[in-house]
Amino acid sequence: MAAFLRLLENPAKSDPQCWAKSAIAKTLAAFDYQDPEIFLAGMRHIQLEPVWGGSADSAGTLRGTCALALVQCRELNSHRVLSHLTALLADKELPVRLNAVRAIEQVGTDSAALLLRLRAELGSDQAELLGACYSGVLALEGHPSIPWVAQFLPPEDDAAAEAALSIAQTHTPESFELLVATFRKARDPWFRKAVLSAIALTRQKEATDWLLDLIANSRSSAADAHEALCRSAPANETLDRLNQIGRPCS
Repeated sequence: MAAFLRLLENPAKSDPQCWAKSAIAKTLAAFDYQDPEIFLAGMRHIQLEPVWGGSADSAGTLRGTCALALVQCRELNSHRVLSHLTALLADKELPVRLNAVRAIEQVGTDSAALLLRLRAELGSDQAELLGACYSGVLALEGHPSIPWVAQFLPPEDDAAAEAALSIAQTHTPESFELLVATFRKARDPWFRKAVLSAIALTRQKEATDWLLDLIANSRSSAADAHEALCRSAPANETLDRLNQIGRPCS
């Protein structure tokens, strides 16, 4: 702890790239360290270092690590933790924003779910960030929130593909039915392929049967369905059925 505070002084020289401070923060988190002040200091830290053509912030990893560690500090109630994490949702670095979303999910309260909903509704040019919000809401609220995530499917863009994969992770019959309906309405070939991958990842027997039927009988979608099923780490029974129809996974 003393070393961490010392390295915050003249940090670009005492700890270039924040390697030591990041290692200390990870170690304190692993030890279930409870004083939030260290992690709050790390979350606020910006360290500009010279690079070709200017300067760059090297403290992104540190801020993300401290955000995840803050959640375990029992001295802070969930409201205070969320109030500190909210600022990182606007961080300039995508990895920091992603870790902030994951930390908010770990808070696990209704307020955390609402905050993730709000961030998703605001949109982003980073589909990965929106996908983390979708997955976080589904993890906190369960399958009743599937219709909310489904509203992000129609654009058939990268964020829509993230929504499809998030829905697939619920592994529910509802997810399979919704994704099949989405596939049938979709027009973009890339998005249709992404939805097939999501269908395979629902792990539903009906999904496997449906994909096998496409492989056997659809001229337009057989190749994509085959790729989706083979990439989903299929069970031995599915591999046997693929062999029977003459389309084994290579």
